[in-house]
Amino acid sequence: MAPATEATARFAVPAKHPMVTVLGSGDSLLRVIEKSFPATDIHVRGNEITATGEATEVALIQRLFDEMMLVLRTGQPLSEDAVERSIAMLRSADNGASDAAESPAEVLTQNILSNRGKTIRPKTLNQKRYVDAIDRHTIVFGIGPAGTGKTYLAMAKAVQALQSKQVNRIILTRPAVEAGERLGFLPGTLYEKIDPYLRPLYDALHDMLDPDSIPRLLSAGTIEVAPLAYMRGRTLNDAFIILDEAQNTSPEQMKMFLTRLGFESKIVITGDVTQVDLPGTSKSGLRQVQEILDGVPDVHFSRLTSTDVVRHKLVGRIVDAYERFDERTGDSRSNGQGK
Repeated sequence: MAPATEATARFAVPAKHPMVTVLGSGDSLLRVIEKSFPATDIHVRGNEITATGEATEVALIQRLFDEMMLVLRTGQPLSEDAVERSIAMLRSADNGASDAAESPAEVLTQNILSNRGKTIRPKTLNQKRYVDAIDRHTIVFGIGPAGTGKTYLAMAKAVQALQSKQVNRIILTRPAVEAGERLGFLPGTLYEKIDPYLRPLYDALHDMLDPDSIPRLLSAGTIEVAPLAYMRGRTLNDAFIILDEAQNTSPEQMKMFLTRLGFESKIVITGDVTQVDLPGTSKSGLRQVQEILDGVPDVHFSRLTSTDVVRHKLVGRIVDAYERFDERTGDSRSNGQGK
């Protein structure tokens, strides 16, 4: 095998950007880059960064710094996570993936919603494509493991649509899997019994809206948070509707929900087919609908993976470990087969 071609690249950081914004506090961002390119020598002198090593790796580092500068020009700070994700995206494009169309800077600087100094934006390429699909299609399915931002990003798009007057209301719903015998043992009214299943949706709303406005919006019906059973018999016009935890719908419930779609409305359905909580003999409506609606115009399926997990890094590793276990054992309960 011929020896790899060695190359050197030099990158000058413009004076308007302090080196700490590029290298990170205590050189934390530089350490991320060095760890990702262990065979490349990276040196910093003044405002100049030099990389020496195998030509393709050096070229990738050059592109990485170009992308980092594009992000910094928007006024958005860089984090270790953002740099790691940028490297992953660039490597994926280098390996011939179809992901080459969007650059890391395009992904990391797409703002959806800002509230109280916090900006919600996609963090991975699949997340950006999921968000873009919500803009382009009437019905979008976000399917992937826990922690990939399926519900959170959908809710951010819903709030954005409400604030820009694209819709008049937001409807958030989940199937209450326990809404049978065991739910009856919980104290309180029916609404209070259902509430634990809807609590994650409330929590996300508090990240996106002024908490003082939420009770007013709920009481006015501008935002409705209700169990899936409450959707039956309705036609939902001029609304942004989110069905969360859709893997726990039956085929009949899924059909019922989809046919609630009214004029000027948008539906986003999120779920994880590896975490079906239905009884063992029940089929998951989310698994079945992928076969039924595949290829139907204006319906889009966005699929996220462990690489899109934006919680603790260990969550992605746990998801991968379970997938490997399922492949070895043929376990049909956790991977949703037959449900």
